Amino acid sequence: MKLFNRGGYILNFSTNEFDVFTLESIGVPLCETYKQSKGKSLMAYINDASEDDTLKLFKDLLDYYEAHFEYEIENNDEYSKVYRRCKDVMDRILYNKNPLASTAVELKEKFSSTYLSAQIDLMLKMQSENPTEAIGKAKELIESCCKTILDENGVEWDKNWDVGQLTGETVKILKLMPRDIPDTVPGSTEIKAILGNLRVIAANLAALRNPYGSGHGKSATYKGLEERHAKLAVGSSITLVSFLWDTHERNGI
Repeated sequence: MKLFNRGGYILNFSTNEFDVFTLESIGVPLCETYKQSKGKSLMAYINDASEDDTLKLFKDLLDYYEAHFEYEIENNDEYSKVYRRCKDVMDRILYNKNPLASTAVELKEKFSSTYLSAQIDLMLKMQSENPTEAIGKAKELIESCCKTILDENGVEWDKNWDVGQLTGETVKILKLMPRDIPDTVPGSTEIKAILGNLRVIAANLAALRNPYGSGHGKSATYKGLEERHAKLAVGSSITLVSFLWDTHERNGI
């Protein structure tokens, strides 16, 4: 509340804008419902709402703050400290509720890239809100990871390469090809089989994106996949990217 409430105002929302925002977030126009100021309406809702609904609204407000108050985060010490505490609390809550989110946050820290961090956040958010978009982002995350690894290893890549080619070149650089595993290693057959499937995962995500993901026009009869399918695509993408990035970091030690 200290971060969002500015003397009864909530960030830079007008009353109508705040009602629209909260209606989209948690299905309740707060000021219209509680007939009070934005700050008092928010507090009244928190006192009435379930933990999950409160978390949803605070997460959406935090996302809004990050998108619209970047200057304050970077230049106002007081609000910057409060923001980072709020962000830390939110991340810890999400870790407990969603193990995949924990891995995603770790990836964001490893990438140290504003663009990639935004892509991961959007991908997780879109799983339920827009599964089609989430599938497209899952494929794009693999592409971005592979391009970053290739760049950091001084390897030139062709802009016309598809995700399968990018992944193939990346696993080659990281020595994750089946032929890189000696037959004398215990479980070598199984390890080789898993490594051989890395490129297949990326290629199949790209193939899935064509009929179901974002980035392609759809006919009027188009019917997208469900949230569970998007979670499978996103989970596969994050697991693959995490493994590739961990290997990249390990090789760089």
